[in-house]
Order: sequence, then structure tokens, then C-alpha cells
Amino acid sequence: MIERLKQRADYLKAARARRVAMPGLVLQMRKRSDAGTPGEAPLRVGFTVTRKVGNAVVRNRAKRRLRAAVAAILPRYGLPGRDYVVIGRAGTLTRPFALLQGDLEQALARVHGQGKRKRPPDRPSTG
Repeated sequence: MIERLKQRADYLKAARARRVAMPGLVLQMRKRSDAGTPGEAPLRVGFTVTRKVGNAVVRNRAKRRLRAAVAAILPRYGLPGRDYVVIGRAGTLTRPFALLQGDLEQALARVHGQGKRKRPPDRPSTG
């Protein structure tokens, strides 16, 4: 079951935790300490889009797209006892929906520590 974040304090706590930026969105995640048993604690999600993205109509459209992507992806890849904050970017509106969902999947994998990180190539030593 997915609950919504409603308190500003919860958004601020998530902002201090793990964060991953993707072309279509930014995902923040924190593990709740008050969650109790991990299997029974619901995951919670909140959405935000700043005024940099556009006026109220544009921001609401971006939030609707993010809510639809989260409804499709988070039940499969989200972990119980976690708070997720999904932040809309300018690319949220123009990105094809399938790619937006892919961004969310990749961001979840990275924030949970399962994503691939690019390592810099080994440089030959010049001696």
C-alpha cells in the first residue's frame, strides 16, 4: 500500500537522504526509523514541482505525469518503510512516458544501491 507524504518535515528529511537525478525527474529516498517492522510499514511518496518548470497549469500537468509513473512502477520496485519524494523537472513534460517510467526504475535501482555506477577508466601510469 502506498501512502502520501503530507508533512513538510517529511519532505525535508527525505531531502537530506539519498538522491538521484535523471533526465525526467529527481528521486529522493529515506529509510524511516519509525517504520517498525519493515514488512508491515507502508511506503510513502510525495511529489513536488517548482515554479522554475512553469506556471500552475504546467506544474499540475507534470505532477499528474509523475503520479501516473509512480502508480505503475513504485508498487513493483519500492521498498516498505521508505519515504520517496519525486521532483519534477523541465524534462518531465517533454519526455515520452515510457522513458519517464524507465527513469523512475533506474532511479529506484540506484537509490536502493543496485544501480550500475560508471567507473572512470584505468589510466596507464606514466613513469
